[in-house]
Amino acid sequence: MITSLQNQNIKRWQKLHKQKGRKLSGTFLVEGFHLIEEAYRSNWLIEEMIVAEDVDIPHWCEPYAPVVVTTQVMQHMTRTESPQGIAAVVRMQEVEVHVCDTVLLLDAIQDPGNLGTMIRTADAAGFDMVMIGERTTDVYNDKVVRATQGSLFHMPIRYVNLPERISVLQEDGFTIWASALTNAVSFHKAEASDKMGLIIGNEGAGISEEVLDSADKIVNIPIYGQAESLNASVAAGILMYALKS
Repeated sequence: MITSLQNQNIKRWQKLHKQKGRKLSGTFLVEGFHLIEEAYRSNWLIEEMIVAEDVDIPHWCEPYAPVVVTTQVMQHMTRTESPQGIAAVVRMQEVEVHVCDTVLLLDAIQDPGNLGTMIRTADAAGFDMVMIGERTTDVYNDKVVRATQGSLFHMPIRYVNLPERISVLQEDGFTIWASALTNAVSFHKAEASDKMGLIIGNEGAGISEEVLDSADKIVNIPIYGQAESLNASVAAGILMYALKS
């Protein structure tokens, strides 16, 4: 059992809370029974499993020979407010793309909760892929991973140069919508095609001019009350479901 906070394994695992540490190792930290089981069922490589001393583990965890740590050590190395006493080091990998007719394109999304929620909603709405611009936060950030609620493990996600990739999609017959307020039409009145891409922009600044200019149509969601705007992930959800209906 690991009892010391100075243990080299603890220090190594804690480095996975930073993007630099994740990139160098090619791994990330997953916390909680549900998310770890999602990784397991999706055939992602679990390299290490860590459990607190008083935690009973499911039978499928046993082949991983979990490393046991004290409750204090587990609380120190995890980021959840009420840790469940289990964490895993998972190898990064890309989910294969089999069909691609609907794509969510994310431009400079900075809030981890919003990013994770959009990935989860894209999965729920039946989108085929998420493409992420270079200025968007890391999908392996622990807050993003938690917010996806497991969709990270079965949703194809790629980091791309958005203007270049949008051009490629358009050449392949995609119609690209951008969600913005200016020079926009209500999404109810916009005509969709069989292949659709949806751009959602930064929570405060919106979609960058270069990316916005590449869209075929700018759409908005009518605001009927006093609110100035919708949360980015809520807007993404409304528009994704509209495109899939």
